[in-house]
Amino acid sequence: MPKTARYRSLLFVPGNRPERFAKALDRGADAVIVDLEDAVAPEEKDDARRTVAAWLAPERPVLLRVNACDTPWFERDAELGKLGGVAGIVLPKAESAADVIALVSLTKNRLPVFPLIESAKGMFNALEIARAPFVHQLMFGTLDFCADMNMATTGNALDPFRATLAMISKVAGIRPPIDGVTPAIDDDRALRDETLDGKQRGFAGKLCIHPKQVATVNACYAPSDAELVWANRVLDAFGKANGAAIAVDGKMVDRPVVLRAQTILESVASRE
Repeated sequence: MPKTARYRSLLFVPGNRPERFAKALDRGADAVIVDLEDAVAPEEKDDARRTVAAWLAPERPVLLRVNACDTPWFERDAELGKLGGVAGIVLPKAESAADVIALVSLTKNRLPVFPLIESAKGMFNALEIARAPFVHQLMFGTLDFCADMNMATTGNALDPFRATLAMISKVAGIRPPIDGVTPAIDDDRALRDETLDGKQRGFAGKLCIHPKQVATVNACYAPSDAELVWANRVLDAFGKANGAAIAVDGKMVDRPVVLRAQTILESVASRE
């Protein structure tokens, strides 16, 4: 997975369930995150790390969620980044650029880093985190963030923070952020609504906690047929205009409109 990879769906798989690793890779997600943090009980952390280390291989690249910097497992988890097959590291509870630097100093590898913003402090320092070495994308740990802020997990309470992370990512010059999980794995309507909400606020993808969520997330982040038709019409008209003012569907086409059309078509081309 190159640093320029575009992720829509990222599927978690518990680091202590090796029988699920290969299955997760076949579920259509753009990336699989092998999780050593929340999915693994404290007494199983060391065994899970050894299991993951034995399974990792360059021919099946995955992302790895390590334990947070302030835990006793962080350093040994981070050292797995030296192994082939780790395409990037998800850093939970990121609250400063120093957290990212601590991770990078241990992996001693130029791996993409995905800091999870999961607290008020992390949100407040999100710009410095986004500008830290090797940060590829921010991720929004919505459930932990709501717990830290004593906020509701439903409705539009998180929308201002989503907009903030999208803006910060743009300012920092990194890929748009990845949204948090939808815990209701059997509620496809809720999943679709939350995914489209994140997309409308500038997010690039979403974390998934169950394989059945992947197809919906991919579909929501894929351009619709109408969007593709519109984008092709805009670029075709723009190419024929030779600098003259033009309109498509009764609306003026200027540089921002052309850039939007190009982005839509590039999102498809990147997956072909």
